[in-house]
Amino acid sequence: MADSQARWLSRGKKFLSYYKPYRRLFFIDMACAFVVSATALALPLGARYVTQNVLQENAPDALTQIARIGALMLVLVVIQTLCNLFVDYQGHVMGARMESDMRRDLFEHYQKLSFSYYDEQRTGQLMSRITNDLFSLSELYHHGPEDLAIALLKFAGAFIILMSINATLTLIIFFFLPIMTVYALYFNKKMNAALSRSRERIGDVNAQVEDTLSGIRVVKSFTNEDIEQAKFAHENARFVDSRREGYRSEAYFSAGLNIFPQLFTIAVIIFGSVSILNAALTLADLVTFLLYVGNLTEPIQRAANFARLYQEGVTGFNRFMEIMEVEPDIQDSADAIDLTHVQGHVEFKDMSFKYKQDYHDVLKNISLDIQAGEYVALVGTSGVGKTTLCTLIPRFYEVTEGEILLDGRNIQDIRLNCLRRNIGIVQQDVYLFAGTVADNIRYGRPDASREEIIEAAKKANAHHFIMALPDGYDSDIGQRGVKLSGGQKQRLSVARVFLKNPPIIIFDEATSALDNESERAVQEAMETLTANRTTLVIAHRLSTVRNAQRIIVLTDNGIEEQGTHDALIALNGAYANLYNMQLRL
Repeated sequence: MADSQARWLSRGKKFLSYYKPYRRLFFIDMACAFVVSATALALPLGARYVTQNVLQENAPDALTQIARIGALMLVLVVIQTLCNLFVDYQGHVMGARMESDMRRDLFEHYQKLSFSYYDEQRTGQLMSRITNDLFSLSELYHHGPEDLAIALLKFAGAFIILMSINATLTLIIFFFLPIMTVYALYFNKKMNAALSRSRERIGDVNAQVEDTLSGIRVVKSFTNEDIEQAKFAHENARFVDSRREGYRSEAYFSAGLNIFPQLFTIAVIIFGSVSILNAALTLADLVTFLLYVGNLTEPIQRAANFARLYQEGVTGFNRFMEIMEVEPDIQDSADAIDLTHVQGHVEFKDMSFKYKQDYHDVLKNISLDIQAGEYVALVGTSGVGKTTLCTLIPRFYEVTEGEILLDGRNIQDIRLNCLRRNIGIVQQDVYLFAGTVADNIRYGRPDASREEIIEAAKKANAHHFIMALPDGYDSDIGQRGVKLSGGQKQRLSVARVFLKNPPIIIFDEATSALDNESERAVQEAMETLTANRTTLVIAHRLSTVRNAQRIIVLTDNGIEEQGTHDALIALNGAYANLYNMQLRL
């Protein structure tokens, strides 16, 4: 219970914190809402004054008084219109800015979360939280306080004014309010439940779309469009079902609230007429009551709108906070430092790693010393942990036991930005961003000049094919570089690392999916890049690492063998078996 209250208070503070940069605009907006309410309450009083004090008493200057009251009412209408314009425009802008701030914070938080978090998530669901879930919050931030303030002010003002005219008739009208409140709360609860399901299911729709479009080439190659359409239709139908439930509750909610103003009007006419017959109410007062009943319709609608916005907004905000409350598994320690002049000496000391607490160890008691500038190759069968070992160096995952040292210092004591800035990674599955060739190479160092980009491309054996593209370095490469071949994409990724110029390089099977010509070009670029740098190469084709200064053979038991190519062949052990097996293929 205490934890729940603490979380509720924390979320409340977080919700209100987004008003802070826009305090001035918010208070002006609320002042305008107050003026809108005050003018709406004043206008029926003008009508009552004319009806009761001018027309009934046959005042000699009746036309003059009517003109004055009419002019005053016109001024009030102008003021009300200007305030409404401010509220509608500036208030919406304020809401949009607050929504933008939340989207910025969520995106920043996404980038802080560890790989282990993304291993368990679907991209479509995460996209839904940063888009759909925040749309309704803009309306809640703007319209929520405004609708609530106007509704309360109008209700309170109308109640005081009507009580001063006729208490009995006023109490009869307001008798319906508790009934309306119970009705609204019941269907609000049902709307909220349906809305939560809708939020989750639209995330499932997004996830399905993202999955299918990311693998569209596989879909088409297997002619499985019908299967993907069926999967999408299933998720889409589930979303429609959840929306149907929400619309049903919303329909009952709206229809019920629309009945109450009609009941108010009927009650005023019936009981007001009886009061006139009993000389307890004048005709002018009855007209005033009818005008205020009409005035009560808008507060009811605003209250209903606030209830809807509240349910939608709170649902979206809770989903927003579910992500924001996830603490990154890997963070800088309080006394983390920046390393200067990194040499690249990497050491594993009795290191073990498992992906989850109840999983088996992927790596167990690994001890390995890689000297600065040494060229080391990691080989072994699939699944023995070669890639995992390399992802632990930049702390993409945290070691379970033991430690990893960089230049004699535990990597957990080094600031993440500093650590990763000194490590370059070339992966088998190259990821290129939508944009130009130059943009993707510049990703290695955003402040690089054009000349430095070209120099990096030349070192990566990429300059020649880049210049053959329609616009050279300004050629658009498409989403994920679809307009380039595998070898071309790989050379751009190498150029990106050349530009970064780190002291430690990791090649994760960078040539295993390439043809012979592309492999040769990438291999030459890799050899140029590895000069005077600590280099770890994960190799599938053992012929590509024959020149490594040391080859580490990983098995399920850990480090089985290590040495040069010739020494390991002479040993006639695990490495020799792998090498001979590839020769026979």
